[in-house]
Amino acid sequence: MSTMMPEQIMTQAEKLCLQRGVRLTTQRAEVLRLMAEQQGSISAYDLLDQLRVSEPQAKPPTVYRALDFLLEQGFIHRVESNNSYVVCHHFEAPAHTSVMLVCDNCAAVTEQQAQGVEKIITSLASQAKFTLRHTVIEAHGLCVKCAEVDACDQHDHCDHDHQVEPKRRGRKS
Repeated sequence: MSTMMPEQIMTQAEKLCLQRGVRLTTQRAEVLRLMAEQQGSISAYDLLDQLRVSEPQAKPPTVYRALDFLLEQGFIHRVESNNSYVVCHHFEAPAHTSVMLVCDNCAAVTEQQAQGVEKIITSLASQAKFTLRHTVIEAHGLCVKCAEVDACDQHDHCDHDHQVEPKRRGRKS
């Protein structure tokens, strides 16, 4: 998977918005920038908390409108299972199928392209005379770090933190 840097994401988004004749407003750009700086997914309310640093008057509709625009443009994906959002690192190809690998322990989300699966889904849709617009597949498991901790049976002789509670992104406690 190619991963773009935050500056590249912003430059690419601005370029695509110009080509498409849509406005990347200051607030939309700021939401995308904040998301681009994330290592994984983020909930709308966590995003709102970050946005309020630069825009104290920001309200939930502000963030949701920006997220709707970014989703519509294919710049981000919604991770349905944990109600969070993640930047798409392939938004120059809006018709791609993404597989979101969601860690059930730390809630990290990694996007991978799914070319083989994409062909199967396209074929199934064609057989059903169904027009695809957007395809995201979510798969749950453990990321490499959490799998390493999970497999460790030397709790007294290792460097892992076995006391860490699993995170649940997208839900406020």
